[in-house]
Amino acid sequence: MAYRILVIDDEEDILEFIKYNLQRDGYEVYTAQNGAIGLERALEVRPHLILLDMMMPVLDGVETCKAIRRSPKLRKVMVVFLSAVSDEEMQLQGYGAGADDYISKPVKMNILRSRVKAILNRISPVENDEKITIDHTNFLVNKGEEVITLPRKEFYLLSLLYSHPGKLFSREDIYREVWGEDVVVGDRTIDVHIRKLRQKLGDEHIVTVKGIGYKFVENPSDSTE
Repeated sequence: MAYRILVIDDEEDILEFIKYNLQRDGYEVYTAQNGAIGLERALEVRPHLILLDMMMPVLDGVETCKAIRRSPKLRKVMVVFLSAVSDEEMQLQGYGAGADDYISKPVKMNILRSRVKAILNRISPVENDEKITIDHTNFLVNKGEEVITLPRKEFYLLSLLYSHPGKLFSREDIYREVWGEDVVVGDRTIDVHIRKLRQKLGDEHIVTVKGIGYKFVENPSDSTE
């Protein structure tokens, strides 16, 4: 599983430098240039970790962190301040807003990479209350306490993968079972539907086997791509 990291900072060169280096470590890295955009991005990509600057326009780091902690959908995300403001009072404000850690700038990139790795090691990839279940009677998907409504084809696609956890379904199998043999669809149709499912459910459960197809796993920590 590739951990998702969101970096929120108003300095574009810092965003690009951090993104480049963390992507080299295999993380999915997203960026935002202020707290308001960062909140929207966080709800969209559901990161495992947010690196958050303290002083930003529109919405500063403390208020952004408080908003993250108020959101039920983001309640388990790790939030770490990465800020040039290093005095004790500001650090206390950061922790008081709900931050998990505070890293002062400037920081050497190899140190930051090590801190990020250590922080992410605290995360259990799948919490029990995020388990996926499917209500076929009412055409609903449950992720823990969250109820998710899916369009018909997305629901059928997830149902197929979910029906045999760990089984690899080829693209041909999926086309036949979900769209039918008599329906002609574009080559990227499955990819688009898989991407939409991951946006709504998180990408932990749906594994891509490149060049072959997809499978559903109940325990992502046991899977490899």
